Amino acid sequence: MTYSVVSYDPERKEWGVAVASRFLSVGSVVPWARAGRGAVATQAFANYTYGPRALKLLGTMGAAETLRLLLSSDPDRERRQVALVDWKGDVAVHTGSQCMEYAGHMTGRNFSVQGNILAGESVLKAMMEAMERQGPLEERLVSALEAAEASGGDRRGRQSAALLIVSLTREFEPGSSKFMDIRVEDSMEPVKELARLRDLWLDTFFRE
Repeated sequence: MTYSVVSYDPERKEWGVAVASRFLSVGSVVPWARAGRGAVATQAFANYTYGPRALKLLGTMGAAETLRLLLSSDPDRERRQVALVDWKGDVAVHTGSQCMEYAGHMTGRNFSVQGNILAGESVLKAMMEAMERQGPLEERLVSALEAAEASGGDRRGRQSAALLIVSLTREFEPGSSKFMDIRVEDSMEPVKELARLRDLWLDTFFRE
C-alpha cells in the first residue's frame, strides 16, 4: 500500500517525512512532524491518532519509549506500521506481523525507511541507498521515493505522494517552523509530480 521515510537533519535541525502510495490523498494520513519534537509516519492499517499522540509524547521522551506507549494500548498493533524519529535523531519503527506482504523496515543514521505491500525488500534497500547520500533533506527524501518506485515500489500501483518538512533554521513564513508541505492527491505519476512541485516551491519561495 505505502512506502515512506522519516528523517532528521542535524545540521539544519530539520525533520521530515516523504510518502507515496496507491491510496488517495496519502498526505492527509501518514506524515506528521513538529520542529524540535520529531517526525512520524503512520501507515498500513493506519491509526490516525498515532501522529498527534506521538508528537505530544516526544516532548518528554525519546522515540523508543514513545513507540512502546503507542503500541501498548493498541489491540490492532500487529496491523500497524509506524516509524518515528525524535528531536535528536533516534529512530524507532514497528512493522506489525499482520501487515500485508512484502512489509518491512530498515534504519540508518537519523532515518528509517518502511513500507507494506511492496514489490520486495529491494525497494527498502534502494531507499536506504538514496538516504545515505549527501544533500538537503528535501532532495534526499524525494530521491528515496524515486528509488523505491524504480525498484518496484507499491506492487498495486501509484496514486498519491506527500512531502512534509519542519525546520528550526528555514521558514516558509515568519513565526512558522513548517518549511515545506506538499501533497499530490491523485496522479498517474505522483512521485514525479511531487519532485516537480518541490522544485517549484523552492524556486517560488526560497531562491533569489
